[in-house]
Amino acid sequence: MNAKVSSDSRPIWSRSIDLVDLNTAGDGNMIGHLGIVFTESGDDWLAATMPVDERTRQPFGLLHGGASAALAETLASIAGVLVAGEDRAVVGVEINASHVRKVSTGRVTGVARPDKLGRGTHIWSVRIQDETGDTVCVSRVTLRVLTPA
Repeated sequence: MNAKVSSDSRPIWSRSIDLVDLNTAGDGNMIGHLGIVFTESGDDWLAATMPVDERTRQPFGLLHGGASAALAETLASIAGVLVAGEDRAVVGVEINASHVRKVSTGRVTGVARPDKLGRGTHIWSVRIQDETGDTVCVSRVTLRVLTPA
């Protein structure tokens, strides 16, 4: 977890990160339904886990690519909101997900790191790994930062 957007090692977050609050925000929506749990953060990254179970597997018993994409977009979007500032929101405008390894049980962990943090656009890289540390999915998420009307 050492990649940086710049050589500056200061935290990128404009809001404090409260994992309890982030996890409560998933109640009653897709984040909670899929069992996504925010677990830790650093100066320029945010991590969450997701179970590989009946909620997230496809009919052949493997982690559904759409569930991996949902984890990636969730991580990038929440991280984007934490960077953008109190009066801003973000929306996903593009996602790319390369599924590189199958997984059928356990839990996967995604880590989001910014590639570009502009005033109007963010680009986030999300790497999802299985419990052994093998990469399952590599994703890139582009966000539009919305300004108040």
